[in-house]
Amino acid sequence: MSAFARAEFSNTYRALGSRFSTPQAPVPVKAPQLIRFNTGLADFLSLSAELADDPLTAQYLAGNRIAARSEPVATVYAGHQFGNWNPQLGDGRALLLGELRGRDGALYEVQLKGSGQTPYSRMGDGRSPLGPVLREYLVSEAMYAFGIPTTRSLAAVSTGERVLRDFLLPGGVLTRVARSHVRIGTVQYFASRGDTDAVRTLADFVIGRHYRDAIAADFADDPYTGLLSAVIHAQARLIAQWMSVGFIHGVMNTDNMLLGGDTVDYGPCAFMDHYRADKVFSSIDAHGRYAYDRQAEIGLWNLHWLAQALLPLMDEDQDQAIEKARGLLEEFQPAYESHYLSLFAAKLGFADADAPVAARVESFLQQLAKYNLDFTLAFRALGDQFGTEPEGVFCFPPEMQAWLDEWRADLARHGVPDAQAQARIRRTNPLFIPRNHRIEQAIEAAVEDGDFTLFQTLADVLQTPFSDQPAQRELAAPPAPQEEVLRTFCGT
Repeated sequence: MSAFARAEFSNTYRALGSRFSTPQAPVPVKAPQLIRFNTGLADFLSLSAELADDPLTAQYLAGNRIAARSEPVATVYAGHQFGNWNPQLGDGRALLLGELRGRDGALYEVQLKGSGQTPYSRMGDGRSPLGPVLREYLVSEAMYAFGIPTTRSLAAVSTGERVLRDFLLPGGVLTRVARSHVRIGTVQYFASRGDTDAVRTLADFVIGRHYRDAIAADFADDPYTGLLSAVIHAQARLIAQWMSVGFIHGVMNTDNMLLGGDTVDYGPCAFMDHYRADKVFSSIDAHGRYAYDRQAEIGLWNLHWLAQALLPLMDEDQDQAIEKARGLLEEFQPAYESHYLSLFAAKLGFADADAPVAARVESFLQQLAKYNLDFTLAFRALGDQFGTEPEGVFCFPPEMQAWLDEWRADLARHGVPDAQAQARIRRTNPLFIPRNHRIEQAIEAAVEDGDFTLFQTLADVLQTPFSDQPAQRELAAPPAPQEEVLRTFCGT
């Protein structure tokens, strides 16, 4: 018997009741093959190391077999998609297998993506092309390595079948792990139906899974107001972290914002190469709603809908509930700006973030835009300015020398020693990111030739993105003009 068959699943989300999910078995595939198995994450979930070499593992991670204690369900939710209300969405190509307990004592949900039709597929096939599976594996694991809250990838599997999009493509299944998958849109689904009891059930679930101690300490007598506060501050911190690595989510719909504060849905996401504040990659974001510099604005817009959904729980007096919500929502922008400035100050080597440092951060971004410089490497190359052996991955244009001299003087005025500044810069600025063109090259090799070499190399390199890996330096480089990826596409 496979070790996965014996996995100690619990099914606490399913136990919430039939309003929240629908039992659904995965649809078997023709010939599943394991592409990559995340042994580090598996160990954290107390899964056996032998799974990586067990030929039956692919059967379980493609949905052809189900672990003995797993009770798969598809969850229901709604959401605002590009600002437009959709009253019923749901897991149209995903199934929640249940939860496994991590070595930290917390429960983690395990979900298959691309495992076939569900009651929420809306005429879709419930499958995933292989490309989006590989993209999500690479980007989600890189985000984890950056220290940014995220869903994670336990495995990528090919199915031996083809799925029809614009043309036939190889299929794949991703095994995704999250602290929970409850979305703003999940709460909206029940609030829009006037089902306050279900909203309370969800709120209690999220508090118990994510915020129990914080709410007990600060909102013991008003837990649902505490929940809104906790989610607002988690989202403010998360979006600031996205900004700090040049990440553009691309599809910040309310159904893609988790109440636990983790990044989810890596469909049309991308990392900036050359810096431009209004950069958009997603092919479906025709009007730039989710551009890089609008992510905080949209995050707050989404949180307004969460606040509205939680109002009946926050106070019996609607006016009082609205006042509470308004006060909390007003905390978002200052919290976001504080996180943003702290992160970007560290990227420039500063220990603290005062007004002069804020001005220095803004002036550096202006220099990046003016000279069309690579966001990631320009920040990283600041660490080469201190007389020690440089990494030499990037050279600033001569026109920036005056700015560099002023920045060094600012560090001195703030009492930051050179060695401390350099260490901080290299600790907070990754050398390697999931470059759009490299992801596309890896997908093309896998889809066209069944060659996963570049995918595997990228996955290995991105496990330690802050470390110089001289043998892989070419993977840190921005694209040549003919390699640049201008558009990314939704995995569905």
